[in-house]
Amino acid sequence: MSLLRVAGRPMLASMFIAGGLRSLRKPGEVAPAAEPVVRPVADRVSLLPDRTEHLVRINGAVQVVGGVMLGLGRYPRLAALAVASTLVPTTLAGHRFWEAEEPADRARQRVHFLKNLSMLGGLLIAADDTGGAPSLLWRSRHAARDLRRDARLVRRTARVTARHAAPAGGARAGRVRAGG
Repeated sequence: MSLLRVAGRPMLASMFIAGGLRSLRKPGEVAPAAEPVVRPVADRVSLLPDRTEHLVRINGAVQVVGGVMLGLGRYPRLAALAVASTLVPTTLAGHRFWEAEEPADRARQRVHFLKNLSMLGGLLIAADDTGGAPSLLWRSRHAARDLRRDARLVRRTARVTARHAAPAGGARAGRVRAGG
């Protein structure tokens, strides 16, 4: 594994671990900001808990677990996707710069919104990073190509062998009839 991955993954994960722990410990501090995003989603998806604090805790737990996994390099692609999925509602709930009335508050929220957007980009890159190994898609395509090549080779070999075996088989059959 490259030094950039070893150093970069924990750096990227640190913000999510810290933010996730805050959401787990004190969901009441985050719930009022999350309410405008949580309520419409929770009303449409019956599997989700009704209380905003519960959803804030779930979001925080995914951030902590995904952040730790990403930081340690355990299933980093899956961890990056999990954390990225939590970042979208977090950003939409916490940094609604378009609703801010004060210019200074609007500017501050826009900076945080763009920071989260940048982290989302980093997570998407991390989710696509195969660590220098070919992706599953690449491996499956090449395995299929190799199987097709092997099947063609077996067919060709069978035809050539059959062509050479046919005259010998016919001569043997003639000897059997003549002798019998």
